[in-house]
Amino acid sequence: MWLVLAGIASVQLGAAFSKQLFTLLEPTAVVWLRLVASSIILLAIARPRLRGRSRVDWRTVLLFGLVLGTMNWAIYQSFARMPLGLAVTIEFLGPLTVALVGSRKKLDLAWVGLAALGVALLGFGGGGVTVGGVVFALLAGAAWGLYIPLSAAVGRGWDGLSGLAVASLVGTVALAPFAIAIGGADLLGTRVLVVGALVGLLSSVIPYSFEMAALRTMPPRVFGILMSLEPAAAAMAGLLVLSEQLGVREWVAVVCVVVASAGVTRSATPPAAPAPD
Repeated sequence: MWLVLAGIASVQLGAAFSKQLFTLLEPTAVVWLRLVASSIILLAIARPRLRGRSRVDWRTVLLFGLVLGTMNWAIYQSFARMPLGLAVTIEFLGPLTVALVGSRKKLDLAWVGLAALGVALLGFGGGGVTVGGVVFALLAGAAWGLYIPLSAAVGRGWDGLSGLAVASLVGTVALAPFAIAIGGADLLGTRVLVVGALVGLLSSVIPYSFEMAALRTMPPRVFGILMSLEPAAAAMAGLLVLSEQLGVREWVAVVCVVVASAGVTRSATPPAAPAPD
C-alpha cells in the first residue's frame, strides 16, 4: 500500500514542480523535457530487446507511445490554464469511464451520478476553472482511458519496463519538432534542465517502478481504490508547492470524483476463477 501511495505523491509533486517552469517555458516544451528525462532513465534501466519483435508488438508500442505523449501534453496544457487539483479531477473521468464500460450494476449508476455532480460543481463554481483547461483535461482523460488497455497489451508483448521505455521514446520523438520550435535555446538553461530531469524522475520512473512492485502482491481492486486518491493528491500538491487554494465547492467536487472512482473499483466484479480440471 505504501508503495502505491508514495507513487501517487511522486507523480503529483512532479506535476507541481513542472508547473513552476511555465514562467520560463511553454507547457509543450516542459512536457517534452519530462519525456526526454524519463526516456533516458527508462531506456538505461530496461535496455529493451528490439530484434525479433512482431508487427503486432511494434504497432501496439507505437500507438501506446503516441497516446502516452498526447496524455502528458494535454494535461500539461490544462495545468497551465487551471489549478492542478481541478485539472486532475476532470482528467480522472477517463479511467472512471473505462471502469464503467460494460457494467450492468444499478449501483454503478449512483457512482456515475456522484462523479457528474462533482464535475457540475466545478462547472458552476468558477474557482479557476477555464474552458480551455477543461477541454485539455478531457482530452488527457480520453487518452488515459486508451492508455489503460494499451498498457496491458504492451505488457503482454514486452518484458518488464521495456515496452514503457520504447513508448516513452516514441512520445518524445513525436513531440520533439513542436517542443524545439517553441522552446528553442531556452531548453538548454541550467535550471530548466535540472527541473526537467527531476520531473521525469518524479513523474515517471519512481511511480511506475513503485506500482509494478506493488502489483506483484496487491490485488488489482485494492490498487484501483488507492489510485482513486490521485485528484486529492493533486490538489494537495498544488496547495503545498504552488499555493493553489481551492474553495469549499472545489474540494467537494474533488471528493465526489474520488469517492465515485473508489466506489466503481470496489463494486467491480472480480474475474471469475478458472474451473478446476
